[in-house]
Amino acid sequence: NQAYALDAVSGRVIWHYSRPRTQGLVGDASLGTNRGMAILKDKVFMVTDNAHLLALNRVTGALMWENVMPEEPMKYGSTVSPLIVNDTVIAGVSGGDWGIRGFIICYKADTGEKLWRHWTIPSRGEPGSETWNGQELLRGGGSTWLTGSYDPETDTLFWPTGNPWPDSDDHDRPGDNLFTNCILALNPSTGALKWYFQFTPHDTNDRDATEPPVLVDTEYQGQSRKLLLHADRNGYFYVLDRTNGKILLHSQFVRSMNWSTGIDAEGRPILSAAFKASHNRRTGCPDDAANWSSTAFNPDTRLYYFESLEQCQADTLTGSLRTSAHLDETGQKYVRAINIDTGKVVWENAQLGHVLLKTWPGVLGTAGRLVFYSDPDGSFVAADARNGKPLWHFATNIAMKASPMTFAVDGKQFIAIAAGSNILCFGLPAESTETP
Repeated sequence: NQAYALDAVSGRVIWHYSRPRTQGLVGDASLGTNRGMAILKDKVFMVTDNAHLLALNRVTGALMWENVMPEEPMKYGSTVSPLIVNDTVIAGVSGGDWGIRGFIICYKADTGEKLWRHWTIPSRGEPGSETWNGQELLRGGGSTWLTGSYDPETDTLFWPTGNPWPDSDDHDRPGDNLFTNCILALNPSTGALKWYFQFTPHDTNDRDATEPPVLVDTEYQGQSRKLLLHADRNGYFYVLDRTNGKILLHSQFVRSMNWSTGIDAEGRPILSAAFKASHNRRTGCPDDAANWSSTAFNPDTRLYYFESLEQCQADTLTGSLRTSAHLDETGQKYVRAINIDTGKVVWENAQLGHVLLKTWPGVLGTAGRLVFYSDPDGSFVAADARNGKPLWHFATNIAMKASPMTFAVDGKQFIAIAAGSNILCFGLPAESTETP
């Protein structure tokens, strides 16, 4: 519940906004997490732990307006960086593991007037409700805790959704459980659904699709296309035609996978016989193959860069309670680069540090053919985008959870990352203008 404005060159604090953490919230796993802010004209926008959306004065940090996004505030949280689309601000909510009904909400940026709300879990009789065949009171999840992407050319908002609820017990929710674990393509003016793609129907292993949707315009499979790139928590990489949601390519990017034997022509995972046969005790490989961290695409290398985890997990269901344990606590995290034309992993760098430090800070790609990322041991690394060769590193000694960012001031480029309670900013030395 805090925001800072800093001088981008010196790091000097210009203003600081703060409010106490909310007491009495239901146990949202995302409490205390905030993924950033949005800027439009004289305002900056942020969410709070209890799912309020705030508009602050960009110059002074003063509160200009505030809205409570959910109808049941004590059951919801929010972690997203709001998204600006034209003259509106759009945000989502967290709490899918605790039974909330997910939604995406849109306000006028100037006044805070609500324009629309799109529910991710349909009510009885609405399209998609036929994929929930249990009790209506036991329909939930589909949280929207990661920021989506906007395509101004097609005027389409793309937003990822989380797992269904109850996550630990699927006895009373047979069916695909739409619109969980999806990319939703929405009309940003009305919130109406254009199309959807579900990565993991009827999820029983917490495989949220809340990984960043990356939008790319390029020649692909012999024609100019508008693509959406997505490395999912289920262990598959996807290339979608973002004008219609059709799958163009899929590939497995983890070594260990036992829950699925492939993807069918419609993009649906083919469940393995062992996975279908076992319900009360199930070994899941992978666990979290990818996650919320930032990803990148380089049009010159045609590589997609992301963080990945090689680890399995054992789930045991007793009654309605599922308990989990990591089978291999050594595991291994990687930064991987996938060729979007072939789906093949071209290079990978093993990350240093304990795998259970779920930092997931993400990667940053630059036009200079560099990829920046941080390891769980606190190293901040720059690598060659073409082959992954490490070129530079800085030891912060802090496990980082934030994604790197880049900006320029007076023609000089900076690379910044939050490390614990510190903001670290790097740049190349100024070039000498003297003649040797």
